[in-house]
Amino acid sequence: MKTFLSLSVSLLLIFQSCTKKPEYVQPELGLRSVELLKVDGFQFKDLNKNGELDKYEDWRLSVDERSADLLSKMSVEEKAGFMLINSLNMVGTRAAEASEGKLVASDLSETESSGSFGGFGQNRRQASADSTRQGTRGASGGSQNIEGAFIANMSRSGGTTDRVIKYHNRHFILRSNESVNVTTEWANKLQALCESEPLGIPAIIASNPRNHITTNPSLGTSVGTTVFTAWPGELGLSAMRDLNLVREFAEDSRQEWAAVGLRKGYMYMADLATEPRWSRVNGTFGENSEWVAKMTREIVLGFQGEKLHSKSVALTTKHFPGGGSGKDGQDSHFEWGKAEVYPGGMFKNNLIPFQAAIDAGTSAIMPYYSLPEGTEYEEVGFAYNKGIINDVLRNRMGFKGIINSDTGILTRMSWGVEELSKPERYKKAIEAGTNLFSGESDPEMLIEVINSGMVDMALIDSSVVRMLKEKFELGLFENPYVDVDEAEKIVNNEKFRESAATAMRKSIVLLRNENNALPVKPKTKVYFESYPKTSGGRNREPQPDVPNVYTLNNNQYEIEFVKTPEEAEMVLLWLQPGGNSLFRSTGEPVSISLSKCGVDVDYVNGISAKKTTVLVINYTNPWVINEVYNEGTKNVVGVLATFGTTPDALLDVITGKYNPTGKMPFSTPISNEAVENQKEDVPGYLEGEGYSLFNYDEGISYGN
Repeated sequence: MKTFLSLSVSLLLIFQSCTKKPEYVQPELGLRSVELLKVDGFQFKDLNKNGELDKYEDWRLSVDERSADLLSKMSVEEKAGFMLINSLNMVGTRAAEASEGKLVASDLSETESSGSFGGFGQNRRQASADSTRQGTRGASGGSQNIEGAFIANMSRSGGTTDRVIKYHNRHFILRSNESVNVTTEWANKLQALCESEPLGIPAIIASNPRNHITTNPSLGTSVGTTVFTAWPGELGLSAMRDLNLVREFAEDSRQEWAAVGLRKGYMYMADLATEPRWSRVNGTFGENSEWVAKMTREIVLGFQGEKLHSKSVALTTKHFPGGGSGKDGQDSHFEWGKAEVYPGGMFKNNLIPFQAAIDAGTSAIMPYYSLPEGTEYEEVGFAYNKGIINDVLRNRMGFKGIINSDTGILTRMSWGVEELSKPERYKKAIEAGTNLFSGESDPEMLIEVINSGMVDMALIDSSVVRMLKEKFELGLFENPYVDVDEAEKIVNNEKFRESAATAMRKSIVLLRNENNALPVKPKTKVYFESYPKTSGGRNREPQPDVPNVYTLNNNQYEIEFVKTPEEAEMVLLWLQPGGNSLFRSTGEPVSISLSKCGVDVDYVNGISAKKTTVLVINYTNPWVINEVYNEGTKNVVGVLATFGTTPDALLDVITGKYNPTGKMPFSTPISNEAVENQKEDVPGYLEGEGYSLFNYDEGISYGN
């Protein structure tokens, strides 16, 4: 009898749990023009203005149900516009001019271009915050006409109103570098415009990285130093060898991005730095696939969380299946660099970091422009490559998210499909698996492709649904708006700055310390020069005739700074090579020797021949430094590597206030001959004996 009663109670409890109504928590709703609907004691936004609660408006339903319902309401024109993403600049800003190729180097003032290391005593980030317009004029927002024209010529975008109302665009890339107030207010106005449209579909605003000190930001690759908290460059994050701090970086940065309305990152690069001449090495986490995979995992989880939610920033991991093995170090933005080659047979090695991104849940993946040469796959650009996208990425690796093309594949970097018409390129890319086309705004041609039956409508719907799901998961349908005052409190707050300051110091690598010359002894007279003086602006030539000398002590250090090398007991030279710019490529052979990259080696050698010298090299590529560091440079007693940091962080290491712990994220070739003989897809640590001057993972501390 007891057994029967126990069974009855159990069945009753199961029945009650099955019939119990789910408990819902009313989300915060942000709105400007639509009405609120009250149903079952809850509130919902009447996005399509019909006075009824549609499924896609009902936040209690699953993302799949809501996406399917909204898809059924979208016209072909709306679906086509939804599959395009392009740059959208704030009217009247410097970035708007730059995107049209109008901005020239002379527009950059001396103060605003004082270098990407903080300008020796100047806080360029604060200067950006203090002005709603100057943000686009410094190291991160200025642009020379070369790259401005390059981007503009392949992605002219039109005005905001046309983009939203006429073209039905809801995906946008923000290139501008503005103050917190300007960015948040602009984002809110854009969302209000989208809300006023018939279906009320919110926008998603994407950007390239904005949280790093970098010497060579380029339009389309990095915004550089902004009003956000400044951390080391990507290579510097890798050099820290601290995955917990990497996660903290991503979580802090996520809060800043979300606070100003940026909810999608065109980042980060999971590419491997196996070809030392590649102009985009500085955006990678180095050459070791297993380590880069660990870095990538922390980055994705830090920005997105275990799954997308209302405070996430959705990431677009790039550039699948890896862009770091371009033939002869050239880049596939250009015809002469279109081929990705694998002479070492290490194609699969490139996939390891991307698998980590997929496993961590990255929302989107961007294929590169390149085509694979000499493999089993069709020799067409990766966004057109069904074997790469569908077979490898989707089927073999299990990626279910959005495939976002790189900018301009339909009009400029159409490698391997140059003979196809633009409609045919759309067809081939869609059938290969591409969902979102970057560098396009006007959907007219895509509409023709759809209406003519060139592509299966199921492929279009599949693409649209993937992107609708992302927006629903991010909570944009409930509240796409941001609080300007709250954003001001979050962006660049003291806690974030403290963590970034730690990262700056951890990113510095001590490579040589002859006779324990470092840390420098108290009362030593030190001449500290950053050389050549960096331009700060994108792709500007360095100014080797104008030294950047650090003389301000403020009782921080027990050493004496002097104004000339002649007065010094020790010379500290911070070399900042500035060559190998992406948008200055001409197809000529690429050199990573210092003399070819803006450094006057005679000047450096002239100083080191007379004075005890410590060389600090800022690495954006694995520079060949044998012109200034070799058997004949007897007075060079120390060598350190930086990857985007501040003078204060460097001086803390030099003076012993911070004991260096960083490790090299890549190997550096010992000579030009070593560069020419290496295999593009083989990491330096596998190139064999005699390849490296400084090895991957090399780095010492004081007392070693």
